[in-house]
Amino acid sequence: MTEEQEVIQVDVAICGAGPVGMALAALMARRGIPGERIALVDAKSLGQAISDPRSIALAWGSRMLLDDVGAWPLPATPIHEIHVSRRGHLGRSMMDRSEHGVDALGYVARYGDVVDALSRACERERVQVLRPVRVTSIIEATDAVTLHLDDGRTLNAKMAVQAEGGTFGEQQRDTQTRQQTRDYGQTAVIARVSTSAPIAHRAFERFTDEGPLALLPQDGADGHQYALVWCVRPERAHQLLDLGADDFLSRLGEAFGERVGAFTRVSERVAFPLGLNADPRVTGRTVAIGNAAQTLHPVAGQGLNLGLRDAAVLARLLARDLAPAALDRFTRERERDRGMVIRATDTMARVFANTGPLQSLFGLTLAALDTVKPARMLLAEFMMFGRRGA
Repeated sequence: MTEEQEVIQVDVAICGAGPVGMALAALMARRGIPGERIALVDAKSLGQAISDPRSIALAWGSRMLLDDVGAWPLPATPIHEIHVSRRGHLGRSMMDRSEHGVDALGYVARYGDVVDALSRACERERVQVLRPVRVTSIIEATDAVTLHLDDGRTLNAKMAVQAEGGTFGEQQRDTQTRQQTRDYGQTAVIARVSTSAPIAHRAFERFTDEGPLALLPQDGADGHQYALVWCVRPERAHQLLDLGADDFLSRLGEAFGERVGAFTRVSERVAFPLGLNADPRVTGRTVAIGNAAQTLHPVAGQGLNLGLRDAAVLARLLARDLAPAALDRFTRERERDRGMVIRATDTMARVFANTGPLQSLFGLTLAALDTVKPARMLLAEFMMFGRRGA
């Protein structure tokens, strides 16, 4: 039998070797499924994935998960405080790690560094990694799932997991088949910026008329920097991408204010459209997790963290039983956490990115959060862990 005709027998096949897919593989191996019986399939080479410069926000709960599989520590900037405000309105809220007894509320890391750490964790667990290769078809039977690969090989698995979702713009072609979908009419402009008076370890979430503007502390070779996620209307995003660096920084300063001084430097800018695609589909032997199950607005930085919680629950259940009943249990256990995060991010993306009387109420709400400690604690717990017990 040639390599092109090779049939690989595994217990679990995972489509997508991003952070969520690799975390699932490492967690399952840690919980008793032999690494050799787990296959990760991804279209990108490991080098391509590690070189990805995007910044991602890791909640405290995600840091604990990475530690569990031996993928921590990794290069990351801790967030000690989160400042939330609404442009043009009174009221703000400040969350501080000291109120929660943790080292950090979260961390900001480079996507490639997270992939690198999880790749090494999977290698230690002897997980089979097939890359760069694409899945061309998935055929589900009563007792198994067959995945055909574009290099001629075939995977036979007891369970298949879809963990590669892509961005909302990439998914728009199949939104009609999804349970929930919404185009926010916003585009995220992504870059790294430097300022004249950075505040170490403080993250900012600032709501504007067009969408949220986030600054996440991320130390670099040039000292204190910020990962910028600026959500604006699509036509405005095109204008911002076309501006020279100085003009872009000037517009950013007008939108954000002077809390970190003047904006002095910006990296290359990229942009992608924002929307909600929620389709937590489960069949007898296939399941979707992470972005494949729910692609969210980046407000509050919950997307990856929700996906990692998916991975943690699924790994625990599959390690107990590689049968359809495990996927039914997974759906029930993840319903509340997924539903809460989807509703919260959807509401913030829509309601707080408009003008009108609700905005004054939002400002008062932020002020109340800052003075009512239990409410502020609850919001911070949600951002760090999602729904407790999920």
